[in-house]
Amino acid sequence: MKLVIFDCDGTLVDSQHMIVAAMNGAFATLGRPAPTREATLSIVGLSLVEALSTLTAPEDPDVPALIEGYKNAFHALRADPNHTEPLYEGAREMVEWLAARDVALGIATGKSQRGVRIVLGHHGLYDRFATIQTADDAPSKPHPAMIEQAMQAVGANPRDTVMIGDTTYDIDMAHAAGVAAIGVSWGYHPAHALARLKPHAMIERYAELPAVLEGLWTAPV
Repeated sequence: MKLVIFDCDGTLVDSQHMIVAAMNGAFATLGRPAPTREATLSIVGLSLVEALSTLTAPEDPDVPALIEGYKNAFHALRADPNHTEPLYEGAREMVEWLAARDVALGIATGKSQRGVRIVLGHHGLYDRFATIQTADDAPSKPHPAMIEQAMQAVGANPRDTVMIGDTTYDIDMAHAAGVAAIGVSWGYHPAHALARLKPHAMIERYAELPAVLEGLWTAPV
């Protein structure tokens, strides 16, 4: 069984405006200065506990309140029609193309199961994924558990599994799990930062993905 695992935010869906706005709102509720936009985007992909602990400090007593504030702000933003989480160009077509072939699709994300269900359901893609691994189910990236659980869920082995993501956490997670890593250039971490970690490939648009997958899966062992 071939398995292609996608990150969500920054890879399939462009959520950056909502993430930054929600983070700013969380800090504002406690009267604290918000992180810079760059700092907030740098932690996208981590679980909320890891993300807030990185933006503040692991021992910061405000972390639980900031997590709650972020969740509340994000849910409020999602209810506002002026805020959207669009798919990246080519993402829908690529998911549908892969789903029509003998390929299992997965998600590995720092979002919650509820968050994934809402955003992918909004775009009509939730049912395309055979396995969805989130911060609810496993340690935060770059721990390999999400990928390991996804492989177990569909019966795939590392040789036939690929992780696609936009952050260094995704590349490190793939390496830790012993699977191929494909970095995308359009997400929240600079492409040069991903390239330094030596992914198996970097792509600049989804149209490049089929050829990259074919090369990975037909390469000699």
